[in-house]
Amino acid sequence: MSFDQQNRLGMKALLIHEDLAANTAAGRAVRQLAQELEKRQVEVLLAQSALDATVLIHSDPMVQCVLLDWELALDDSHAIANSVLDAVRERSETLPIFLLADRNSAATIPLDAMQKSDDFIWLLEDTTAFISGRIVAAIQRYREAVLPPMFGALVRFSQVYEYSWHTPGHTGGTAFLRSTVGRAFFDFFGENLFRSDLSISVGELGSLLDHSGPIGASEVYAAKVFGAHRTYHVTNGSSTSNRVILMASVTRDQVALCDRNCHKSVEHAMTMSGAIPTYLIPSRNHYGLIGPIPPQRLSPEAVRDAVASNPLVRDGFDPTPMHAIVTNSTYDGLCYNVTQVEKLLGQSVDRLHFDEAWFGYARFNPIYRERFAMHGEPADYSADRPTVFATQSTHKLLAALSQASMIHVRDGRRPIEHARFNEAFMMHASTSPNYAIIASNDVSAAMMDGPGGKALTGDAIREAIAFRRMVPRLNEEFQARGEWFFNVWQPDTVIDPESGEVVPFHTADEALLASEPECWGLKPNAAWHGFGDIEDGYCMLDPIKVSITTPGILPGGGMSQQGIPAVVLSAYLDRQGIVVEKTTDFTILFLFSIGVTKGKWGTLVSTLLDFKRDYDANAPLDSVLPPLIAAHPQRYRGMGLRTLCDTMFQAMSELRTTESMSRAFSTLPVPQLSPVAAYEQLVRGNIEVLTLEQMAGRTVATGVVPYPPGIPLLMPGESAGAADGPILGYLKALQEYDRRFPGFTHDTHGVEVEDGRYLVRCIK
Repeated sequence: MSFDQQNRLGMKALLIHEDLAANTAAGRAVRQLAQELEKRQVEVLLAQSALDATVLIHSDPMVQCVLLDWELALDDSHAIANSVLDAVRERSETLPIFLLADRNSAATIPLDAMQKSDDFIWLLEDTTAFISGRIVAAIQRYREAVLPPMFGALVRFSQVYEYSWHTPGHTGGTAFLRSTVGRAFFDFFGENLFRSDLSISVGELGSLLDHSGPIGASEVYAAKVFGAHRTYHVTNGSSTSNRVILMASVTRDQVALCDRNCHKSVEHAMTMSGAIPTYLIPSRNHYGLIGPIPPQRLSPEAVRDAVASNPLVRDGFDPTPMHAIVTNSTYDGLCYNVTQVEKLLGQSVDRLHFDEAWFGYARFNPIYRERFAMHGEPADYSADRPTVFATQSTHKLLAALSQASMIHVRDGRRPIEHARFNEAFMMHASTSPNYAIIASNDVSAAMMDGPGGKALTGDAIREAIAFRRMVPRLNEEFQARGEWFFNVWQPDTVIDPESGEVVPFHTADEALLASEPECWGLKPNAAWHGFGDIEDGYCMLDPIKVSITTPGILPGGGMSQQGIPAVVLSAYLDRQGIVVEKTTDFTILFLFSIGVTKGKWGTLVSTLLDFKRDYDANAPLDSVLPPLIAAHPQRYRGMGLRTLCDTMFQAMSELRTTESMSRAFSTLPVPQLSPVAAYEQLVRGNIEVLTLEQMAGRTVATGVVPYPPGIPLLMPGESAGAADGPILGYLKALQEYDRRFPGFTHDTHGVEVEDGRYLVRCIK
């Protein structure tokens, strides 16, 4: 590693010693060491206690070396020094640790401490120049080793500063320096981005299409970290990952089992492959949240019945399903017992595909055990089990750049060999991939490797739990005063495993909530989840996916007398710089990724309290939502926040939007054509654009997909049903709602809006 590279990446050491300020021989030696390290471009953080040290270890990931006084606190048992060693090793197995010791104490250092540390420093015997040289060398080795295969190669190549005669045309960013706007663009993103934006002609970095060189090594490394036999980097998101898998696994007129809670990319995959989808219907609750597919619908008998009743499976077609895709976890954070799903579906199909776009972190925390596709160890996976695929959006809740995704494969029955799979991969992969996206996948894997993955996911879970405990506590306090507040969709109570005592969720021990999956399980007929008599242990709520509930829905379903539509709260939060993930009628989803901090969610709590204050005071909209007034003055001028909520809630009660949504998504439309046949009619122009009033009994040419979360209401080739049926009824309710409340309109893909009317392309 060059000096320039060291400087760019930085060097930082944590020095822990009680005598930092003392006028003693040890104190003087420690200060001299710190000064010598600073001369060598090493930033030195100082701590005089184990508590200070632990805080710095947890808060500063740039620490690349720890220098620890073995005699910390003059503790003969060395328990305090050992606690620091444990804090470091909980987050990194390879971070170099030097023990500061004298000859008398060194002889008594126990084996466990010696295994956790890397070397010893004799402060009073060796020169500070010699000691600091050893420390810098250790930092250099650590920094060299910590960079994963592809990112390390990219960093090294970017330091060559060679003249570029290949694409891209900006040639390392120099083209941008030739114009004012280009220079602004260059300065905004920084030189490293452009030096790492390279052509596939750069052989040193390998090939994404051939899976060779550092890129191929990175995929092998990711497979090891994520527990797969094979892993593929994808630079076009998990939408593309889903399409690659389906195109490799199933083809025209073959049956594929498909979770109706599928992302629209699965719709596209069915269309492109020509497969015949047979749908597995998930449940919905009183909030309209998507639940799991009940286990009885995954049994061999249920699968056979579903295929037999599919009008698209005609005589002469093989009714044997070739592929099955299940969404895990759901958008709202419900995750299956995957072992059980494998046992059930594996009796009907040889290839299982789990869309885990929102669940890439699950392997790295024991609270999710058995809940993700790549559970267990790949070496233990027997060939008589189903071949399993998983798609993971590493950009969603890990730390990769947007569009970064991975495909993981466990080979079992009817495996797809690499050569065949790669043909499908190359159909969708660009010959000009973005190296920064690939490198971010590489780094995301490295961040999750070893104890770092458990530490990072554990931090996220604990932050989510702290928030989950605070909001219901505030709700309880406001209720005691006869007032309202928001709540969280989660279990009401927890059973203490030691005492057997049932305690309110928000009073349960944080350590218990952060470690025990049973706390998050969906119990049969529990009122909070609303999914009825669900099998115990089959499904659990992901702690980091937090749904805030607004007043308006009664505990057992049905609407209350008053309510606060969640879209109003979302607009209020957005005005305060808080952008939410998903909004339904009475829920808002927040994602506690590994990047969430106490300050971030603390600001959210404060803003929820601000909303309550402004709602109770019926604060004028021109002060709390001025953009809404500016865009639609005639509709909202003179209205207060509470008045808006009341007006909107009354309309939702009248239109039954929540009830209509649940009924519509719980209804399986009748397919008239396969998705590919419907698409062919679209391409041929054999379509007409119809209003909702004209659509009764008509077959749609494109999917109708409310967004978010991007789950099809209608697939291409399906009938819209009766004029007063659940599907058209729901769309008509949305249309009327949008007419009444401009600025709060729904985004539904496959629907065009003209003069307040919904228009959909249907087959003639």
